[in-house]
Amino acid sequence: MRLNDALLGAVLLGFAGWVWWLTTFFPAFPGQDYGPNLFPRILAAGIGFCAFLLVLRGLRERAPALTLAPWTRDPARLLSVVLMLGAVVFYILAADSLGFIPTAFLLLTALFLWFRTRVLVALPVAAGVTFLVHWFFAGLMRVPLPRGLMDPFL
Repeated sequence: MRLNDALLGAVLLGFAGWVWWLTTFFPAFPGQDYGPNLFPRILAAGIGFCAFLLVLRGLRERAPALTLAPWTRDPARLLSVVLMLGAVVFYILAADSLGFIPTAFLLLTALFLWFRTRVLVALPVAAGVTFLVHWFFAGLMRVPLPRGLMDPFL
């Protein structure tokens, strides 16, 4: 998929203006010339400048607003995209009740099998990645992951 630079630049320009506007609600630090709004405004100005350049380049090219890639005409690939989005929705809906470990293992196994990974490879890799991600986030980073069915064991 190819988006015209003018269209993408306009979206980014709107985003930069929105960030700038949000910084007007930041509180000021008493006795200082600058406050917490300085860094976001610098970023918004940089994004806005680059967005403006994208708009100019897009208008100069006169390309179509949207060009779809050839893979978007393949139903199997479109179904893969829908499956990935469905996996995110499934995680959001099921993780609290099932827990992170069973949900991640089920999702990874299903996705590996959908993308034609052999079962003897998919199962151990899904288990290993699930436990590695759980160890990193819950153990090292102290991010509370949903326990769900695994609560008695963790």
